[in-house]
Amino acid sequence: MEPKRIREGYLVKRGSMFNSWKPMWVVVLEDGIEFYKKKSDNSPKGMIPLKGSTLTSPCQDFGKRMFVFKITTTKQQDHFFQAAFLEERDAWVRDIKKAIKCIEGGQKFARKSTRRSIRLPETTDLGALYLSMKDTEKGVKELNLEKDKKIFNHCFTGNCVIDWLVSNKSVRNRQEGLVIASSLLNEGYLQPAGDLSKNAVDGTAENPFLDNPDAFYYFPDSGFFCEENSSDDDVVLKEEFRGVVIKQGCLLKQGHRRKNWKVRKFILREDPAYLHYYDPAGGEDPLGTIRLRGCVVTSVESNPDGKKSEEENLFEIITADEVHYFLQAATPKERTEWIKAIQAAFRTGK
Repeated sequence: MEPKRIREGYLVKRGSMFNSWKPMWVVVLEDGIEFYKKKSDNSPKGMIPLKGSTLTSPCQDFGKRMFVFKITTTKQQDHFFQAAFLEERDAWVRDIKKAIKCIEGGQKFARKSTRRSIRLPETTDLGALYLSMKDTEKGVKELNLEKDKKIFNHCFTGNCVIDWLVSNKSVRNRQEGLVIASSLLNEGYLQPAGDLSKNAVDGTAENPFLDNPDAFYYFPDSGFFCEENSSDDDVVLKEEFRGVVIKQGCLLKQGHRRKNWKVRKFILREDPAYLHYYDPAGGEDPLGTIRLRGCVVTSVESNPDGKKSEEENLFEIITADEVHYFLQAATPKERTEWIKAIQAAFRTGK
């Protein structure tokens, strides 16, 4: 049997020969990491065995590069990867660390070990509960919270989750709420935000979820983003950068002149509604800006060259000035998430 795929997506990888940074399609397997030049490639450009490897995060070997982690193999070969933002890096790091730990213990990598480990009742439907929690009217309210001079966008506190479970009659008491919330956390329906909640996940406690007003969590597809709360009043941002970041990540973008496809890091802001794209291998200034006010966004089932392809996960943005942008997501789900996020931004943004 082929090793199970644990996580896959775009990361920027440092080359071993020329030390250049390039976006790669990275696949974490149970026993190793494969990286491809393009997602559509049949054979990987390289493979990193995880047995005996160590992971370092954060890796601060490169002063101007943020969100880097390092994997060192048993042959003392270092492999450096850079994520698009902090939460993305932490998600990759958690899965890779768990895969290494499973290899050392002779275990199979499994996310769904919750019922046995913390005695979750067999009748509990975590998927249905997750959807109820995300209900915009009756679910857990997403807020912008501040702690340690940082602003956590689209998140909520641990005690708010337990309060909701109790008031919604999903559990009989707060202790049962901890069991259910820990299950949602272990299954990936909730993600930790901030040092307090992350340390609890990495600890040895029976319930890794904290019923605490200072422990922050978020839904994985909510557009959560953490940013520094600067107190420097002399810093004046451009109007288009004032909006709160509601989603970010890597997509393929087709060039307007050469029609070639390149990986770009996209950051979506609302009020005002702008979509900026960057070189994922480095650079603080955007390569381009898409103003979303008055735009149209829709999925397309054939590429701009007219060749039919139902698996390319393409979508198109047409601005108010009738400029067409063709973008490609990694999966149908990711395409849908981006379209919904862009639609929400241009409906409320200026």
